[in-house]
Amino acid sequence: MSTILITGATSGLGRYVAFELVRSGHLVLAHGRDPDRTRALVEELGAEGAAEGFVADLASLARVRELGARVAGAHPELDVLINNAGVGAGSPGSGREVSADGHELRLAVNYLAPVALTRALLPVLRANPPARIVNVGSLGQEPLDTDDPGFTRGYDGFAAYCRSKFALAAHTFALAEELADTGVAVNVLHPATFMDTTMVREGGVTPWTTVADGAPGVLALATRSLGTGRFYDGTRPARAHEDTYDPEVRDRLARLTGHLLTN
Repeated sequence: MSTILITGATSGLGRYVAFELVRSGHLVLAHGRDPDRTRALVEELGAEGAAEGFVADLASLARVRELGARVAGAHPELDVLINNAGVGAGSPGSGREVSADGHELRLAVNYLAPVALTRALLPVLRANPPARIVNVGSLGQEPLDTDDPGFTRGYDGFAAYCRSKFALAAHTFALAEELADTGVAVNVLHPATFMDTTMVREGGVTPWTTVADGAPGVLALATRSLGTGRFYDGTRPARAHEDTYDPEVRDRLARLTGHLLTN
């Protein structure tokens, strides 16, 4: 059985997936932002199997890196990372928000946090092949403006969300190439469209699907060998935005990401 870290596990898709994994016999390291909710979740998961809680605010890169260090220190056997936590488009009419580091919030939580956490945990994952990284993305993707990554001009919450998921997909494909032949697979997926989650309801959207509809793709990528460097729509192989496959786009994104992670 695997040791699996899943971010954003206290609600929605993450919570559902955490229970499915615990019931299958895996050790689940459940991340949450709120200490009380995380503690309550771990108590519930503990009634079904083995689970531990880890608390961190992913809107702070320092807290993200601390999370990675704590997990790596406590569980050197970690072999699966599910980057599930995310921030949606926000409530209708809400304005631009920034992270603790001053980055546009959706880019910070949906993209920079998974990148930083993955980097912090790569030594452990590489030591435990076959290991898997599952990035929960979206079919909603819009090219990131590398000249204005903070989206200071013409801000729109849904567009900001789509830009962050575009960046996550492009990063996934580049990382898969970097990790070729290391025994670490990395894939990205769109779990389901407009699931019944707080994120979707907050955005003023009537849910189309349930979190149960979104879980099979995440569970498959977390527990089965399904290749690397791929985009899935649920459990089906699919194509991300065409620009995510462009080497020049990836290079620009990598340079920008390195700058944002260190400034």
